[in-house]
Amino acid sequence: MKQNNFLSSLTKEELIKLIEAYSKNWLAMDGVWFQSIERKFGMDEAMHHDREAWKSFTITEARRIKQFLGLPEHAGLEGLAKALQLRFYANINNDEIILGKDNKTLVYRTLECHVQTARKRKQMEYHPCKSVGIIEYSGFAKTIDERITCECLSCYPDITDNSCCCAWQFTLNE
Repeated sequence: MKQNNFLSSLTKEELIKLIEAYSKNWLAMDGVWFQSIERKFGMDEAMHHDREAWKSFTITEARRIKQFLGLPEHAGLEGLAKALQLRFYANINNDEIILGKDNKTLVYRTLECHVQTARKRKQMEYHPCKSVGIIEYSGFAKTIDERITCECLSCYPDITDNSCCCAWQFTLNE
């Protein structure tokens, strides 16, 4: 892979700001293609393509993060907690990770969602992300450790917890 020598000259603070900018750029691209399909073909068609895209992307993202962190094949919930913090979303959304006292469950909650905030600002209907989230979070977790399963606790359009935008529970099945 080509080395970008300019990156080597940046300070740690500049690199962190660049990662934040890259994360926002990634999310903007994700939103631009989605909204293009949504405008032309409607929400159902856009959601179909969103689910298809996430089936592949979430595995790619998880593999690369797993490799970067040097996680073992069975990284467990501790490995998942580390990996979740390095996703593009971690640089954009306000979230929290709650590891169960038994180390058998982990709850990931998005407290402020950049996507839903942007759609609200543009006076658009909320993104019905639950069906995509199930694919995204389940696939991500399974790639980190095949023993982990994922359950949606709350996500639009099925909000059961008004203290967050979405909540997902991961369980380690040994």
